[in-house]
Amino acid sequence: QVQLVESGGGLVQAGGSLRVSCAASRSTLSNRRMGWFRQAPGKEREFVAAISWRTGFDTYYADSVKGRFTISRDNAKNTVYLQMNSLKFEDTAVYYCAASRLYYSGLGTSLDNYNYWGQGTQVTVSS
Repeated sequence: QVQLVESGGGLVQAGGSLRVSCAASRSTLSNRRMGWFRQAPGKEREFVAAISWRTGFDTYYADSVKGRFTISRDNAKNTVYLQMNSLKFEDTAVYYCAASRLYYSGLGTSLDNYNYWGQGTQVTVSS
């Protein structure tokens, strides 16, 4: 069982930056694909970014955040990060991290690619 806790959300002006973190307990993240999703009010949860557990830690991003957001991981700290730069009003959402089953090797862009979810952290971008 994996327990995930997000932190680092908050209020930021458009054009600003924010880093959210996802710390895991009860199990290592080192052999799991990790993803970030977000859900705005009245909208479905959507994919933001994912990072592989394989050597090289390949990453994948939604087109809407490509070039602005960076996902990374620190296996020693059992933590995944999402660095968000050049934030826009439309980035406002609750951000969730998710962990896949062990050794999952797919792209990880769908909700059902993940078995464990955090409780979410609110990111609000003021225009």
